[in-house]
Amino acid sequence: MPDQVRTQTLRVLIAGGGVAALEAALALQELAPGRVDITLLSRSADYVVRPMTVQEPFSYALARRYPIDRLLGDGVTHIADDLDFVDTAARTVATRGGKTLPYDALLVATGARPAVRYAHAITMDDRKLDQLLHGMIQDIEGDYIRRVAFIAPERTGWPLPLYELALLTARRAWSMGIDLQTIVVTPEDRPLELFGPAASQGVLNLLRGADIDVYTSAHAEVPQRREIVINPGERHLQVDRVIALPELFGPAIVGLPQDSLGFIPVDECGKVDAGPVFAAGDATNFPIKHGGIAAQMALCSARSIAALAGEPIVHEPLDPILRGILLTGEAPRYLSARRHGGHSFDSTFTEEPTWDSPTKISSHYLSQRMAQLEGVPVTAR
Repeated sequence: MPDQVRTQTLRVLIAGGGVAALEAALALQELAPGRVDITLLSRSADYVVRPMTVQEPFSYALARRYPIDRLLGDGVTHIADDLDFVDTAARTVATRGGKTLPYDALLVATGARPAVRYAHAITMDDRKLDQLLHGMIQDIEGDYIRRVAFIAPERTGWPLPLYELALLTARRAWSMGIDLQTIVVTPEDRPLELFGPAASQGVLNLLRGADIDVYTSAHAEVPQRREIVINPGERHLQVDRVIALPELFGPAIVGLPQDSLGFIPVDECGKVDAGPVFAAGDATNFPIKHGGIAAQMALCSARSIAALAGEPIVHEPLDPILRGILLTGEAPRYLSARRHGGHSFDSTFTEEPTWDSPTKISSHYLSQRMAQLEGVPVTAR
């Protein structure tokens, strides 16, 4: 970074329309006012609080949607297009719509690519979860389904929705007096082990209290509809429905470094080894794929970009704090963990939040902005 203060605004291009992209855009407007010219590249017109879609098949209210232009205000130019490839030498990106956009600093927050792991299961997709699962819930209510399995592949991003769906399903059956066997199969050694031992034990107790059978350290296969094979042990289970998390792969962006799965390698401040390029969120090789962590990564990158723009900001490496809200069909549970070196500590599992302004995605700037827009009507689908 040059020592002298910049006399021109820094052209910042942010690719993506999710938590990381929006958090970074909002942060830069506050951290480097007048020093940055921000463009957001995202085909989406709305930001959807996707973690809340897990309730939609159970006839809860639709997950809230916020117009991106309203969220970001006049300080950001929004281009409705998608990133195609990056020319780091020329400092330009090409869009799928045929545009060429220059940048002085680029932040990639395009997310991961979900893929179907089990051909004979229903793969969760939070963009259309109600469409995928509403019929199953109706069949459970009609007493046509007696055994449901929720499974996670070995390579997945964020397992919490799997446990939420299992708890919500078991709770719905219990409330209607229906004898439903609910099964969870996970490669984790403990449920939600990312949150550490205290939270993991709390989740396990909750699952047991709901009479949910949990298979941990397990690798599932679905050789045909209504059959699961669990290894080690080659245990065969017959079920009526199988619901699975998708596998996640990186965006594999041409022109940027990537690992064997297409994820973008970053350092502790989100820097990519490709000039003034940063990445945040699920597109990176950071092992935890979670909106709250994505927001923290985005803020870390935004601080580095603000410093490039001439702001006297000290670089601070990512110090992740993991927070999550587990929807149960009754009172939610609040989970948190402070992580260091890949291990959890200060693990908590409570019925009351242990942090201020708890929301499904813990973020600083984006949460504040959404709170300001609570009067905006939900966008029709």
